[in-house]
Amino acid sequence: MTSPRKIALFGGTFDPVHLGHIHLATMAKTNLDLDEVRFLPCQISPHKSQRRPSSGEDRCEMLRLATADLPWAVVDDFELHQPIPSFSYLTAESMAARFPDSRLYWIMGGDQWGALTRWKHPEILAQLVEFIVLARGEIPKPRDGFQLHIIQEQHPASATEIRKANSNEKANHPWLDPRVAEWIRKNSIYQP
Repeated sequence: MTSPRKIALFGGTFDPVHLGHIHLATMAKTNLDLDEVRFLPCQISPHKSQRRPSSGEDRCEMLRLATADLPWAVVDDFELHQPIPSFSYLTAESMAARFPDSRLYWIMGGDQWGALTRWKHPEILAQLVEFIVLARGEIPKPRDGFQLHIIQEQHPASATEIRKANSNEKANHPWLDPRVAEWIRKNSIYQP
């Protein structure tokens, strides 16, 4: 009997995708021996609705550039075609139907693990996925009914700081893959 494929779902705005995202996905892949990490950019995060992100097409292209050398990484535009806002439990239900014989994981930061009880139907999400949480400092506490895998890592990258720097025409940011930085500069993304 073959063991199920291990697929991690990594949702977010990815505006832009930065080396911290790639580092976390790589750590998750390595530590849990994942077969695949699916990057799922959302239209508008229910947790960040005060700012409209770059177009989904732009963010998918930046993800494709940043993951070009990672055969286990898949850019999936599923959430970009769903009603706004994107809810994680609906995405997980759809992925469970698409990949019925797979073991699903959900990658998130420690801040989101702390906020998970405020997400829409976290109990449904917990029935469908195991959580991979990046711990920056404080160790995430387990929750009844939620399978938790902790990765202790640090990465200083911040999408907000990258957007600020790019709005000042500093496109070669150290937290960006050079291909992504060039694409941002060439297409004047984040310019005022």
